[in-house]
Amino acid sequence: MNQPLRFRLAVVLLLLAVGLGPRASAQESKSAFSTPPAPLNGDQVVEKLVRMNRQRAQELRGYQGSRTYHLDYRGFPGSRTAQMVVVVNYRSPQTKDFTIQSQSGSQLIIDRVFKKLLESEKEALEAENQTRTALNTDNYVFTLVGYESSAASSQYILALEPKVKSKFLYRGRIWVDGNDFAVTRIEAQPAKNPSFWTRNNEIEHVYVKVNDFWLPQRNHSVSWVRLGGRAELTIDYTDYRIADPAETQASR
Repeated sequence: MNQPLRFRLAVVLLLLAVGLGPRASAQESKSAFSTPPAPLNGDQVVEKLVRMNRQRAQELRGYQGSRTYHLDYRGFPGSRTAQMVVVVNYRSPQTKDFTIQSQSGSQLIIDRVFKKLLESEKEALEAENQTRTALNTDNYVFTLVGYESSAASSQYILALEPKVKSKFLYRGRIWVDGNDFAVTRIEAQPAKNPSFWTRNNEIEHVYVKVNDFWLPQRNHSVSWVRLGGRAELTIDYTDYRIADPAETQASR
């Protein structure tokens, strides 16, 4: 296998690991959650999470934001890096437009990873794909494993086990805000290894509250390739602007 083909294999495997989808995770967190008893049980937390997610999805008419994609690959057959800055415009319920502002580094990464991730994100908006990947009891078994409380906030910690071994789902843990019942953090691995050629894939997502909505703030994924490489992808999300309902109506 020649060098470009070997590297293409590595980055495509990374795409499969992090793009379809979407933290203690995947590397089981060793923290002991010695906290006060949780006010709600697991079933109650999940019910509120699913209901509030549905409500927020209905109320979010659109947004604009910036993203910076950065990927480093180190290992056989050589090292590559790339970066791309993108502006995204989302309009409810199923429209996302991406405008590339700048790009640098390996064109192979840009074309075969970054742009493919954008395509996959558009595909994920399709109704059937949203149903298959939704964070609900149709797709996952939830177990309450911890509760963290402070003067500023409270977090329920739920372990997730997918009901189907699919590379589109994940297993790990989620942190759920005790007031908004929104996911604030995910640590996981794909429910099914996306390929024989990857031996480990770790995914971490962190979310931030913007107005009344929780949106991605940072994604970090690491994949180890059996051929001897390590690929690390980060996506940083900034400059969110939530669309006014009247504005989205006028743009249609």
